[in-house]
Amino acid sequence: MHPGDPFIKASLREFGETIFAEMSALAVRTGAINLGQGFPDTDGPPEVAEAAIQAIREGHNQYPPGPGIRPLREAVAAHQAHFYGLDYDPDTEVLITAGATEGIAASLLALCEPDDEVVTFEPYYDSYAATIAMAQAQRRVVTLHPPGAGDHDYTFDPDQLRKAIGPRTKVLLLNSPHNPTGKVFTRAELQLVAELCIEHDLVAVTDEVYEHLVFEGEHIPLASLPDMRERTIVISSAGKTFSYTGWKIGWICAPPKLLSAARTAKQFLTYVNGAPFQHAIVRALQLPDSYYDEFLADMSAKRQLLCQGLTEAGFEVFWPAGTYFVTTDIRPLGVGDGKAFCLGLPEACGVVAVPNVVFYDNEDEGRHLVRFTFCKQPAVLAEAVARLGNLPGASP
Repeated sequence: MHPGDPFIKASLREFGETIFAEMSALAVRTGAINLGQGFPDTDGPPEVAEAAIQAIREGHNQYPPGPGIRPLREAVAAHQAHFYGLDYDPDTEVLITAGATEGIAASLLALCEPDDEVVTFEPYYDSYAATIAMAQAQRRVVTLHPPGAGDHDYTFDPDQLRKAIGPRTKVLLLNSPHNPTGKVFTRAELQLVAELCIEHDLVAVTDEVYEHLVFEGEHIPLASLPDMRERTIVISSAGKTFSYTGWKIGWICAPPKLLSAARTAKQFLTYVNGAPFQHAIVRALQLPDSYYDEFLADMSAKRQLLCQGLTEAGFEVFWPAGTYFVTTDIRPLGVGDGKAFCLGLPEACGVVAVPNVVFYDNEDEGRHLVRFTFCKQPAVLAEAVARLGNLPGASP
């Protein structure tokens, strides 16, 4: 944070280095196993990498078209139609972005006037708060509560959601499958969100980057619900699904007027990006359905390995329905400050995790929660589990 820094505008002073950069740097400095930041430790399909190499050799190294290369826009549109029955015109309703983060930023910067309000669910991915601040908007949060006795999933109070929406609310920002909780919003929950968007004439911005990582339930795009396609900006990316996170190839699907608004802002952010990688992701999106099945099965086994190991080590584990993150309650270990716990974890046992408190406005809700990622090799996860089992307070 930069509370007294005169060179940072007031709305951004609450933001310092991202927690992911901080904890990853800690992992490098200490040599600890990094289960904090969500990037795989192996590459994705080799034919996709080969497509990138071929694109470079064929000379696709200059600025691509502003909306993205047409073959990729066609591939994104085909993906939406194949998996969800959503039809998008690749010429007027698909935009290629520098990852999903830029897609979200472009959308909010385009849509929000100063002091407009954006409603989202906490805990939230940390860039949401910073992007809302850069758009000079105000965030209003609805809390997702961890499962209690007899519950199976994170829940929210519908009345809190209704009360969060006011006369200045412009956007409802929804992430499902949800980082960091792993929640997959149900059809009934999405129906409530849709009804409120329609009632209050809100634009929905949906972050769906974990759409192919659902272990329980199903991923239902909000745009697929009645009367929602025309008021929804759908955002996703290739990084999480194909394990090439560093390429930063994402996309927006939206009706023409909303897409045009996002593109107006996007062109002054990165303008364009990743020319050869756009060609490679065309190849990725042409992979057969069996790829997605095998990818999910692999992540499911890793989820089992880490969640079971954390449970045996004494953490209270909230098994995720989606994503490749798991949230734990550290209080059974005799500690309650997640940030202090994470800062001391590399020295204590050689593992890095992320404190969930940084994803909350209501810090008491997340102070005792810690997030781990399982998008690592099984041997790495097994070693991390063994180390965590040696923590003070861990189960013998």
